[in-house]
Amino acid sequence: MFGIERPIVQGGMHYVGFAELAAAVSNAGGLGVITALTQKTPTDLANEIAKCKDMTDKPIGVNITFLPTLTPPDYPAIVKVIIEGGVKVVETAGRNPQQVLPHLKDAGIKVIHKCTSVRHALKAQDIGCDAVSVDGFECGGHPGEDDVPNMILLPRAADELDIPFISSGGQADGRSLVASLAMGAQGMNMGTRFIATKEAPVHENVKQAIVAASELDTRLVMRPLRNTERVLSNTAVERLLEKERALGGKLKFEDIIDEVAGVYPRIMLDGDMDAGAWSCGMVAGLIHDIPTCQELLDRIMSQANEIIEERLRGMLNVNVH
Repeated sequence: MFGIERPIVQGGMHYVGFAELAAAVSNAGGLGVITALTQKTPTDLANEIAKCKDMTDKPIGVNITFLPTLTPPDYPAIVKVIIEGGVKVVETAGRNPQQVLPHLKDAGIKVIHKCTSVRHALKAQDIGCDAVSVDGFECGGHPGEDDVPNMILLPRAADELDIPFISSGGQADGRSLVASLAMGAQGMNMGTRFIATKEAPVHENVKQAIVAASELDTRLVMRPLRNTERVLSNTAVERLLEKERALGGKLKFEDIIDEVAGVYPRIMLDGDMDAGAWSCGMVAGLIHDIPTCQELLDRIMSQANEIIEERLRGMLNVNVH
C-alpha cells in the first residue's frame, strides 16, 4: 500500500520528524515521516518536504496532528503543500481527520490514522482511512484514557477491523515485529526507538537519556485533564506530578503550562533535559544503543527472520491434535 520494502514506519514526533530522519528511515526500506506541526508555517513544511525528497527517492510520509487548540494551524494550507510536494502517505493523529480526507484521497494519498482504541479505529475505517496505527498504553505520547496494552489491543483490532493496521507503542526490535504480525498487524510503527538513532536530528543528551532509561522511568502526566501523556521522568515532570497531587480536581492546564508548553525546542534542540515534559515510551527499557537507521532496520529484519525460521518453525512439528 505504501510502496515500502520493510513493514516499519517511523511515527510523527514533535521536533524529531525532520527531513534528515525521515529520509534515513525511507532509505533503509521503511517509511520515514515528517512532522507537519513542528514546521512553523506551511511554506517551511514545503521546504522540509523538498529537502527530504533531495535526500531520498523512496516514499515518505507526513504526520498531521489535529489538536484541540484555540488558534488551530492552517490545515488546508498544510494539506495543499503535502499534495503539491508529491507525498504519498499521510499519518493523521489526534482529533478526527475527516475534514482533510477528501482532499488527500482525491490526490491519491494513502491515509493512516493513529488510534488508541478499537472504537476509534472502527470510526477511522468508517470515514475512509486506508489503514490505522493501533497505539497501545505503553506508547510514548498520548495513550488515550482506556489503558489497554498491545497484547490485548492488537488482537482486538484484528478481530474487528477490515482495513490493515500496524502496531504502535512498545515496538523496538525483531521480536516486536514478529509479535505484532502474530497478533494480526501488518507491520509496526516506532517512535522512541527512532529518536535513539544516529540520524535523528536531536541533541545527544536526548539520545543518551533514552539509552540510560529503563522501562520504569516514564510517567503519566495530565491524567486529571483527560489528556494523558507518557513522558520520561525528570525534575520538571516530578514537579508537575506534585502539582497534580496537590490541586486534585481543581487542576487546570494553566497550572502546569510551564512544564508542558513550548518545551520541545529546549529539550530536542538544546539538550536541556529538565526543561519540561517530553514524550517517551516504556520501550526505552529495550533501547541500549544508537545505531544508524540502516543498521537498526537491517537488525530488526534479520532478528525477525531468525525468530520465524528457527524458533517458530520448530513449533510447527509440535503435536497439534
